[in-house]
Formats: sequence, structure tokens, C-alpha cells
Amino acid sequence: MDRIITNEELIEDTQEETLRPESIEEYIGQKEVKENIDIFIKAAKMRDESLDHVLLYGPPGLGKTTLAHIIANELGSNIKTITGPSIEKSGDLAAVLSNLESGDVLFVDEIHRIPRFIEEILYSAMEDFKLNIIVGSDNSSRSINIDLPPFTLVGATTRAGDLSSPLRDRFGIVSKLQFYTTEELTQIVKRTSRVLECPIDQDAAVELARRSRGTPRIANRLFKRVRDYALVLGSGTIDLAITKTALDKLKVDSLGLDDTDYHLLKSIIEKFNGGPVGIEAIASSIGEEQTTIEDVYEPYLLQTGLLKRTSRGRMVTDKAYQHLKIEKKEK
Repeated sequence: MDRIITNEELIEDTQEETLRPESIEEYIGQKEVKENIDIFIKAAKMRDESLDHVLLYGPPGLGKTTLAHIIANELGSNIKTITGPSIEKSGDLAAVLSNLESGDVLFVDEIHRIPRFIEEILYSAMEDFKLNIIVGSDNSSRSINIDLPPFTLVGATTRAGDLSSPLRDRFGIVSKLQFYTTEELTQIVKRTSRVLECPIDQDAAVELARRSRGTPRIANRLFKRVRDYALVLGSGTIDLAITKTALDKLKVDSLGLDDTDYHLLKSIIEKFNGGPVGIEAIASSIGEEQTTIEDVYEPYLLQTGLLKRTSRGRMVTDKAYQHLKIEKKEK
């Protein structure tokens, strides 16, 4: 069963396209990123040029896909979407690139997962708007050069460090998305309330935002679950009492932690005396993939100061002991 507070996309998240803002003005949060991209878009339009290629990175659920669609909308362009894992051979990428029209936005999600040998095709496409591919094999191979119309590639990744330097250097605009503040998430919750036509009290919106792990995707998902409780157990309006009841039932605590977070933190405390401990040992102790811990679990625990990284490994902080109500043993 999927965690309700995972920042990874679930099927239900893709079914609410109406919640996605369509313009820079509607987009809440990421103030500096938003302001910079707005300037770059306006300048590109004034010069009648395609926007420089854009790399968006940060934890899942912070709005990278939404921002890519907004960039296309603001440019008045069509957007074509692919994912890194879907590109398995050079012909897959060549087919996508050769079908682009002038000014199009090509959004590549999980761009860090494009195989290196395919990635090289992007270099000339991004830099010179030329497609260089080799067809055939051995003695019968030949190179084909195709001119491409000017386009903007928007790449999204949760692991910017996994991108090769040649690819990373071809992005003219590189922006890191940060976790949202409670105030920003409160605005998002209230906007979701209006879009879904389900009223929510101010105190309830703040409480829901506070438990959403700094992530709009989680805030919207929790809103829909709390809405169910308000409809069945209440008057239909989401108030503070029904919000606390619903989130407690869903086992999302006051900091937005769930059983999985507790399991990870308690494992470090009980099995490794609070750390420091290597990521490999943690992964083995809780039966999770190392990359899942690094991409899904850790970012928020680090952000909230419950976990910290040191040169010797991960350590649980005093704040985590206090939150878990566990007495810290002297080493």
C-alpha cells in the first residue's frame, strides 16, 4: 500500500489536472525561481527567440512538472513530454526531436535516467539544433544530420548530481526548487479548496499545511482525504477538529511524519545508538533501497532537523529524540 505522504507521484495525483496552475501569476511559492523564469521568458519573447534550456531540480512533488507546463503556456508554445526511462535507444529520442516544431517545449522528466550513450544525441540538439545520428552497423553504418527547429528543453530531476557535466553545462537556466513554507502551503490548500468547491476554515488550512511535509503534492492529497472525512462525519466544511481527526486516523503526525519515518529514525536509534551510520547499513536495517531513502525519506527529515549528515554517516538529532519521546542514552 502506498504511503499517503510519499512525495512520489501516485495515480490519484495525475487525475486532478484542474489543480495545476496555468500561469506564473497563479503559481504559489518558489518566489526567486518564479521571478527569474518570468524575466527570462519575457526577454526571450521580446527578442523573438526560443527560451534557453531549463533544468529544474529538487525533491519530488515540489512543482517541477507544473512549472514546465507554465513555461510552455507563458511562451504560447506546445509542450511534449517524455521521461528518461522511456528513452531506451537512440531512435526513440530521434523520433521525438524530429517531430518538434519551432518554439516547442520538450519536457524530459527524470532526465538523469537517460542512458549516457543516448544522452550524447542531446548535446548537438540542444547546442546547435542539429540531430546527428548513426544508422546501420559495422561497415554499413552512416551518419545522418538533420536540422531541428529552435526549441526549449526543460529537464526535471531529483538527482542533479547524477547528470553528466556535458549535459548539465548545456542548460542556460538552472533552478533548484525548495520545500514550501507553511504559509505558502496554506495558500495552496485554500486554492485547492476553491477549485474543488469544498470550503475550509483558516485554522484547518494551516494545520493541514503544517503536516504536508513542505510539499504541494502531499498537501493536495491530504486535502482530498480530509474532505472525505468532512463529508461523511461533518457538515462538508473542513474545520480544525475534522482535520485533526482525519490526519490522526491517517497516522500523519504534527510534523507530517508517518510510520515509515518513525521506523527509519527508530532503527538508527535502536540499532546504531543514534548514529553516525552509513546509508548502506540503514537501507539493510529497514529493508529499503538506498536511493529510495536518499530521494524519498531523507530530504524532509534533513529539512526539519530530525536527521543530519556528517562525514561519518547519518545521525538522529536531539530534536528527533524529543519528537519521538525517546530518552537519549549516553555513549
